[in-house]
Amino acid sequence: MKGRHLSIIAKKEFRGLFNEKTILLAVLLQLFIALFSSFLMVGLTSMYDPSSLSKYSHYRYSVAYTGNESELLASLQASPDFRVYQMDLSTAVAALGQRKLAAVIYVPDTLPDAVDPIKITLYTVQNDLQSAIVDVKLKDVFLKYEQTLRQIRGGRLDVQPLPLQIPVSTGGGDFYEFVYGLLIPLLVFMPAIIASALVIDLITEEYQHETLETLISTPITFPEMIWGKVLACEVLVPVQAGAWLILLAINGIAIQNTIPILLQVSVTSLILILIGTLVALHYRERTAAQFIFSTGLVVVILLALAVPSNPLNLLTRLAVGTAGIEQWLVLGVVLAIVIGLCYVTQKYAEAIAKNHKTG
Repeated sequence: MKGRHLSIIAKKEFRGLFNEKTILLAVLLQLFIALFSSFLMVGLTSMYDPSSLSKYSHYRYSVAYTGNESELLASLQASPDFRVYQMDLSTAVAALGQRKLAAVIYVPDTLPDAVDPIKITLYTVQNDLQSAIVDVKLKDVFLKYEQTLRQIRGGRLDVQPLPLQIPVSTGGGDFYEFVYGLLIPLLVFMPAIIASALVIDLITEEYQHETLETLISTPITFPEMIWGKVLACEVLVPVQAGAWLILLAINGIAIQNTIPILLQVSVTSLILILIGTLVALHYRERTAAQFIFSTGLVVVILLALAVPSNPLNLLTRLAVGTAGIEQWLVLGVVLAIVIGLCYVTQKYAEAIAKNHKTG
C-alpha cells in the first residue's frame, strides 16, 4: 500500500466535499452551535429546567393579591420582581386567563396565630415558561412569609427543634451539567458521526456512478482507494473537533486537556468510520447502507454508554480535568478495537478486489 496513492484519493475526496451540500450544512450547524454556545446554553437549559431562567429575568411581573391582608402582601409589594394589584378573586382569575396577570395569590382569613394552618392558593397558567419563572420568584417570598409564621407560632412548641446546618447552594449546576455533560461531547463527537456517514456515501457512490472499474484500472488498487477515503474522513474529525473547542473557549467555556480530548476522539471516530466502511462495502447501496449503519450506531452507542468509563464520560472528565490513568486504559482498548477493524477491512477489501479481477 503506497502512501502517495492514499493521498491522491484523499485529495480527490476533499475536492468533492465542497459539492456535498448536506455535509456542508451539517458542518455549518455545528459551527453555529459552537459559536453561540453561551446563548444556546441558556436556551436549551431552560427546556429541561425552566426555573434556571429566573436569574436572568429582571422584568416586574404583574400579580394579583386576593383575600385577607397579611404580611405576605407587604413582602410582595417590597419585592422588585412584582407589581401587586389587590382585587377580588373572580376578577383576578379572569385577568389571568386573558394573560393580563402572571399569577393570582389567594390568602384565606386565617389569623397568623390561629391553630389552623394557613393555606395559600396560587393560580398560574399551566405549562407556561413565564409561570415557571414566576413560581421560582414567588417561592422566595413565600418562604419568607413561612418563616414569619414560624416565629409567631413558635411559642407553642414544647421541644426546641434541632437546627440543621445545610450548606448554602452555589447554583450553576444545571449549566455545568449541560456544558460539560452534553454540549462538549455532542460537538466533539458529532464530526465522528458525520465522517462515518460520509465514508458510506464516498464508497457507495463509486458503485452507483459506475466509476469503480475506472479507478481499479489505474495503478491505485481497490484497498488503497478504500483507505484513501477512510483517511479523508478521519482527517476531518480532529480538524472539526479542534475548531469547536476553540470556539467554545472563545465563548468563555474553560476546557482542560485539549490534546487528550482530540486524541480520544480521533481514535474513537476511526471505529465508527471503519464500521461505516464495512457496511458500505457489504451493501454497496447508499440507502440500505445508511439505514443499517444508523441502526447499528444506536446499538453501539447504547452499549458504550452502559460502560462506566465510556468515551463520552471520559470526554467530560477530560474537559473538567478530573480524568486519571483510566483515559490511557480506555485509549488502549479503543486502539485494540481499531486494529481489529483495520485487519477485517483490509481483508474484506482484498477479497472484493480479487472477485473483481476474477469476474
